[in-house]
Amino acid sequence: MSSRPTAVIVIFGAAVRPDGTPSRTLRHRVEAAVQYGSGLNQPVFMPTGAVGRYGASEASVMARLLRASGVPGDRIVLEETGTDTVSSVRAVRRLMRDRPAGTPVFAATSRYHLLRCVLLLRLAGLPARSAPPPSFPAARLWRTRWYWRLREAAALPYDVLLMLGLRLTGRV
Repeated sequence: MSSRPTAVIVIFGAAVRPDGTPSRTLRHRVEAAVQYGSGLNQPVFMPTGAVGRYGASEASVMARLLRASGVPGDRIVLEETGTDTVSSVRAVRRLMRDRPAGTPVFAATSRYHLLRCVLLLRLAGLPARSAPPPSFPAARLWRTRWYWRLREAAALPYDVLLMLGLRLTGRV
């Protein structure tokens, strides 16, 4: 048995289509996580995301993609309660309590969302770093990509203040 804790790759959720299939963004996030995980020693994958507008939970849809990519089920830990980035991070923090201190944590998400995910995981007390994001843009239309970037610009300070408040009150 290795003395180094097994890395955890947290894959942040994205939309599930009305027919229960993953959105393009969700699929690309999982593919990038699997590719990065292939260079690590038996990482654990932790897909996040509750049931959204359609179908199964984002986490369970990602778990199907992970298994289809050859990831064994015992290396997949579902986080199906997160309805947004902050609640996903808080749930990941709770799940990480069972892992050895110092377990490396990698955030897997789209490029526009990566800074916020890593920062929130760190504020939750986890030694987080970024996994390389998908090489494809999260959206085909430039307007959509700019909308998401602007949304992140607003969400980042809000979520940081929220997480700091949760941390000060011991509710992370």
